[in-house]
Amino acid sequence: MEGLKECEANLVVHLHPSKAKSVSEAIFGELSTLLFTYSETFGGVVLAYDPNIRSDLGKVLPGIYPYFGVSLKARLLLFNPKPNMLLEGEVVKITPQSIHAVVLGFSSVFIGDEDIRDDFKHKIKSGKEEYISQSDKKHKIKVGTILRFIVKSFDEDILHIVGSIADDRTGCARWMDKNSDKWTQSDSTTRKTKNVDGEGLRS
Repeated sequence: MEGLKECEANLVVHLHPSKAKSVSEAIFGELSTLLFTYSETFGGVVLAYDPNIRSDLGKVLPGIYPYFGVSLKARLLLFNPKPNMLLEGEVVKITPQSIHAVVLGFSSVFIGDEDIRDDFKHKIKSGKEEYISQSDKKHKIKVGTILRFIVKSFDEDILHIVGSIADDRTGCARWMDKNSDKWTQSDSTTRKTKNVDGEGLRS
């Protein structure tokens, strides 16, 4: 999935002297505070870390409180979705005007009515809401569906994504993987139509 990347970072963790007998444990505790928060330093939401502690020996830092700093190198797994990236998330709610999903279990996704392509029509079956494709009735979006969508924006403070399924490359990921010939052909036809109409061309 797009939006995920690994990086290596050289870090210095500041620890209280009371942690001197359990440096490794204290370092893991400090690093865990970074999880599932957006870091401007690393350029993404920290999902996981793998530290390599160079030495348990630390350098005492000047100041009123004698903290000491421990140097380490850590591999970080980051999540940083950008506009036009293709992501996947699990649908958790359907309404006549929107689709709500969650990516990686923590980042909420909102797709408004204006970003749901016309091919999908909202239906209620057996009391459950879903979107059904008019071109293929087997292509459905309902609660529990793994939805493939395009990122429109990402709020780094609340980790909220605004997405879109207006593109033919989006929809139920399972259906799309099984029927790649249908949606790739549809996408190609759409592109050709735009070119005939004079759209999407650069002089």
